[in-house]
Amino acid sequence: MIPSLAELLDTARVVALPMTTRFRGVDVREALLFEGPEGWAEFSPFVEYADAEASVWLASAIDYAWSTQPVPLRQSIGVNATVPAVAAADVSRVLARFPGCRTAKVKVAEPGQSLSDDIARVRAARDALGPEGRVRIDANGAWNVDEAEHAIHALAEFDLEYAEQPCASVEELAELRSRVKYMGIPIAADESIRKADDPLAVARAGAADLIVIKAQPLGGLTRALQIVVAAGLPAVVSSALDTAVGLSQGAALAAALPHLDYDCGLGTGALFVEDVADLSPTKGSIPVGRVTPDTARLDKLAASAERRDWWLERLERCHTLLAAE
Repeated sequence: MIPSLAELLDTARVVALPMTTRFRGVDVREALLFEGPEGWAEFSPFVEYADAEASVWLASAIDYAWSTQPVPLRQSIGVNATVPAVAAADVSRVLARFPGCRTAKVKVAEPGQSLSDDIARVRAARDALGPEGRVRIDANGAWNVDEAEHAIHALAEFDLEYAEQPCASVEELAELRSRVKYMGIPIAADESIRKADDPLAVARAGAADLIVIKAQPLGGLTRALQIVVAAGLPAVVSSALDTAVGLSQGAALAAALPHLDYDCGLGTGALFVEDVADLSPTKGSIPVGRVTPDTARLDKLAASAERRDWWLERLERCHTLLAAE
């Protein structure tokens, strides 16, 4: 049984968090937060997502707010810095917002930019982190196989930890992986897991060396953990540009994994000018534990009345879909 719509609306708060740097085409990140018996949860599917996909995010939020979560196996989670598609000269400024992080995920294949822009940005990250730092790239599926192979060759000199979602389809990832395997650069799948009807297709096709999982898009911790076990691949937990509330759910997921071999993409609170609570990286990690939003910040960061109504209407539609299942 899911809680009634009235129960969700009773504590619902819609916030709009300004970004320090444009990221994923977003200047302001909107989210709907509500409180259940177990604590606060976040419902924040990106605005372009249809209700059927967004309802999975609502199921995750309800589960986190109303259900007991798996017992954590660790109390803090190492996180990576996230470098948007900024100019190379701005990379050090971005990294300064992630104190103590020794891993950087660098966005590449940005529309309107070139491979030379990517090379300059990745080089700047490598120079800033030094030889002991780890640098991973994320193309969000923007390259075809030939483009991805060419780009990975061009970026290999920077000792890449892995390349995340270089191509869009499972078939392309499998082909690319076979082409670049000799280089020793692992391929990670993200969108092919969280946006797929069959998140295990990647593993069956041998299309990735590791998977990137996110609590909200996968419907919550239990389902995400089941996917990791069934895939049989190392996992990295990442955020969907969540507020501190959503990041705490991601930290709970990372803390529940039997094995955690990589820094996680859960430091993205550092990309906000201000958040509903403090959960930015400290000494390269974030703590595990539920987060309660600061009341004053909820008021300060409240979305406009028009945007609040939009989110509440979306919540009602997604709740109707869940109730009908």
